[in-house]
Amino acid sequence: MGELDAIKGALIKFREERDWRQFHDPKNLSQAIGIEASELQEIFLWKTNAESKKISPNELEDVKDEVADIFIFLMYFCHEFGIDLFRAVEDKIKVNGERYPVDKAKGNSKKYGDL
Repeated sequence: MGELDAIKGALIKFREERDWRQFHDPKNLSQAIGIEASELQEIFLWKTNAESKKISPNELEDVKDEVADIFIFLMYFCHEFGIDLFRAVEDKIKVNGERYPVDKAKGNSKKYGDL
């Protein structure tokens, strides 16, 4: 977790040096996450499933940029609410494990209420 803390610290420092926290309220951060996710989706728009697995080197660079943007805004969002991202993911894995038991969920894409 040390590496994540270092990245978080660098992001917070970067933001504070530019006085951008004033723009990073929960509403705007959540919107920014959605917008960046849409920009990621746009890279794959109109591609077949097969084409989406074999993107060009330039497209891969664009994907990396969008993934980084999503992560950055997510880190700012978590920081605002004091969310431990790793703990939240671990908790969600447990919940999903209960909702999607292997014997019912393996190999199908049904929502947990339809299993």
